[in-house]
Amino acid sequence: MDNPVRLMVIGFVGLVLGVVLPFLMVMRILEPSFLLSFIAFGASIGGMFLGIMGAFNYARSERAKQRDPWDY
Repeated sequence: MDNPVRLMVIGFVGLVLGVVLPFLMVMRILEPSFLLSFIAFGASIGGMFLGIMGAFNYARSERAKQRDPWDY
């Protein structure tokens, strides 16, 4: 998990899953249940957390690339 872009993509998939699952439950395509609602909530929160971690890691790696090695 050292690739920040991969973390952001996994986070985005989690966020999309956290939106699509409740939508499918409201449309009665999937049978609403407590477990499925909990999975959708967990995917949304986990996706947001992974996306933020990936964005922070990406910003840190880009800042380290731009830093002058002779600058203290």
